[in-house]
Amino acid sequence: MKKTSIDLSHTGVALPSVLLAVGLLGGCQIEPAYIDFSPPTIASLPDAVGERQPKLADRPPKLAGIATRKFAIAKDQSIVGGLAMISAHDGDTLPDIARHFGLGYNEIAIANPAIPPWTPKAGARVLLPLQFILPDAPRKGIVLNLANMRMFYYPPKQPDTVFTYPVGIGRQNWNTPLGQTTIVAKTANPTWMVPESIRREHAAKGDPLPQAVPPGPDNPLGKYALLLGFKRYLIHGTNKPYGVGLQVSHGCVRLYPEDIEVLFKKKPVGMPVRIIHQPYMTSWDGDRLYLEAHEPLEKWAGQKPKLKKKLINDLKQISTKQKVSIDWEKVDRILRRADGIPTPILTASSPGLPELVANAPELEHPEHFYGAPVVPALTDSDWAILVADLDNEVQARQLAAMLNHQGPPIPARKMEKDGSYQVIAGPFKNQKEAESVVRRIKMDFELDIKLLSPEIVAAP
Repeated sequence: MKKTSIDLSHTGVALPSVLLAVGLLGGCQIEPAYIDFSPPTIASLPDAVGERQPKLADRPPKLAGIATRKFAIAKDQSIVGGLAMISAHDGDTLPDIARHFGLGYNEIAIANPAIPPWTPKAGARVLLPLQFILPDAPRKGIVLNLANMRMFYYPPKQPDTVFTYPVGIGRQNWNTPLGQTTIVAKTANPTWMVPESIRREHAAKGDPLPQAVPPGPDNPLGKYALLLGFKRYLIHGTNKPYGVGLQVSHGCVRLYPEDIEVLFKKKPVGMPVRIIHQPYMTSWDGDRLYLEAHEPLEKWAGQKPKLKKKLINDLKQISTKQKVSIDWEKVDRILRRADGIPTPILTASSPGLPELVANAPELEHPEHFYGAPVVPALTDSDWAILVADLDNEVQARQLAAMLNHQGPPIPARKMEKDGSYQVIAGPFKNQKEAESVVRRIKMDFELDIKLLSPEIVAAP
């Protein structure tokens, strides 16, 4: 294989295209008839191919006392959490850090624009934006704010508690709908009955789908699904966790597998669900007034001037009523930054973002990140794939990391050989399984891929 240099810059913060492509391959917009709510049969359970996927470091995360998904709230409180920092270790990725601490790809990438998401340098200080302003909506059931791709769950009979989770939502032209509905049914280990429109879309890409996808690693619904009253829409898990925090689905709402499991066990049938789009939110915390700003989603981009005008008018009313002085330059910077980090906006003593970041507590690096893929070792009886032979070590690390985070994950590692950096995927138990992964990789990467038989893998 000829050594080459590939451009992976398109996987940065603004448009992580490969992750986006991965997400599109398992999106859902589902008629009630397109999901089987009956218990799975033995024949529908994952086969041995799924068992060859790399195991995940799935022990519960140790969070050193920091709140990430569950917060206590008072009746008049509308802001929760706080910023934190963690120093990256060699081999870390921002998506792994994000999932461990209950953040989406969008949140951690926008908060750390100078850090490459897939190849942060050891010692890089990663900001964890774990402070959230609660949406302006009734605190009942589920409130989903599309603007920051975050769900807020208010459990019944617990007015002092809120759970919040990052979500993946519908992409442009397949937008997740706004409005109020309820959860009308739920199922574990759902079978996905693939809509004809999605089958046509995949066939055009050279990736034909079956009429039904049984439970297992290839099922985009994950292990749990909640059917909404909105026709064709679900809240569900995913086999592509690193699409959480992106607009990648056909309209459904995706949660990390560990988060949908918690919600699923909360007896959610009949629970109200309100879906909103609030890019600008304010909250008092003591004598500080905070502003949290997000870039409006593309569907609402034309309303941005109107949304900003309403925010300015609301802030002027607050200023007059509370007799406080607002720093309008700070407001302008926050709106231009649109990073979702709540920042004080009153004059004088209110700290700016640099002060907030400088005062954020440093967390101890965990032994492992929850859900991070673990790549099995290759043996001389395994099939493998030479994905790329690169001159650039950082590009090789990035490509290997992206393969490990596909859905289902493709085990891959960077290996140095003869002055170049090879990306090797595997192990695979037989040629059929390896060829199937070759097809998957070719759909997302324009690379000259070479299949490696056990004899080649075993060669010195």
